[in-house]
Amino acid sequence: MSRFGAKKLNLSSIRIFHAGWLVVAAALALTCIGVVAIDTTRPSIATRQLALGCLGIGVGIAVATIPTRRLRQASWWLLGLGLLLLIFLLIPGVPDFIVHPRNGARRWIKLWRMDFQPSELVKIAFVLALASHLRFKHHYRKFNGLVVALCVVVPSTFLILIEPDLGTAMLFLPAMLAMLIAAGAKYKHLVIIALLGISASVPMYMMLKPHQKDRITALIAQVQGDDRYEQSIGYQGARAMTLIGAGQMWGVGETDAKELLAANHLPEEHNDMIFAVIVLRWGLRGAIIVWALYAILGIGGILASIGCRDPFPRLVAVGLTSMLLSQMVINTAMTLGLAPITGLTLPFMSAGGSSLVVAWLMAGILFGIAMRRDPLMTREGFTFTDGAND
Repeated sequence: MSRFGAKKLNLSSIRIFHAGWLVVAAALALTCIGVVAIDTTRPSIATRQLALGCLGIGVGIAVATIPTRRLRQASWWLLGLGLLLLIFLLIPGVPDFIVHPRNGARRWIKLWRMDFQPSELVKIAFVLALASHLRFKHHYRKFNGLVVALCVVVPSTFLILIEPDLGTAMLFLPAMLAMLIAAGAKYKHLVIIALLGISASVPMYMMLKPHQKDRITALIAQVQGDDRYEQSIGYQGARAMTLIGAGQMWGVGETDAKELLAANHLPEEHNDMIFAVIVLRWGLRGAIIVWALYAILGIGGILASIGCRDPFPRLVAVGLTSMLLSQMVINTAMTLGLAPITGLTLPFMSAGGSSLVVAWLMAGILFGIAMRRDPLMTREGFTFTDGAND
């Protein structure tokens, strides 16, 4: 084939109008709202967040140009690198200027003037590696193949859990189940994996640090109407609920929001608790707008997966979309007092370099998947029936 022919074929494989635009539009709107919300409470950080958002958009554009086959080829290498970095975080004796613990957690590696969180990289690598494995029918229709899938999720979850980072560790099982359902795994196997995940909650609870167990205790007390922990282990949750209640339907506006935030001293209000700032300033309507934007992002991701006939990009789209939406649900639930506080960021909105850049990386991959047309010759699609030959 001539160079001209190859180039023409390459151009013909690109869509102009596709579901990826929904993902990018929603992500851009969420990022802008996040910057404004951060400016409400930490103006000095808002400029940095805007710069990181621009960096994230640039990185997302770059990754969108990478063919999905290249992502598949690099998937296991990326997962291996991510796991090595997670192990590196836990090695005793690493100099403090490289790995600096915060509140007893070893999650970050210092990179010049920016902290890098390896667990963010592992989230993407996990989805890519699992999609690479599940693209074969005998891997998702046979229980032996699902055992390998469990061997992908368990090390990642375990290493992140002992950092400790309960919030991020909670994201892997929902993403795995979503990808198995999309691949066409047998329902009995899905039930077994779900039961294994539930049974693992007991040893996972035993691995939690005392302050993490305290947060669960505080949540239970809050649900029961017991306010004795509001000035101790339940302080952050109580402050968040107070500010959310003050927002009511329409919010209190910028000036009053700044005064209330200063008076209530909500910890991590620019980071894990940014949703409380949003509801305080813009009220319930602000919360609904944010949830609607995440819904648009989710619809774009699912439409991108539906447009794929090739298994790998389809599973990647499902995995990344479920990862982002699961993170949103957990973060907003803990801010509303419906789940224990885990220190999990709100995608595209919370202050932080790794979280924001990686969220845009996910958006870029989803955009690239939606942008490309599948080749005419592709592997057989997914099946959801329990055939005799399975």
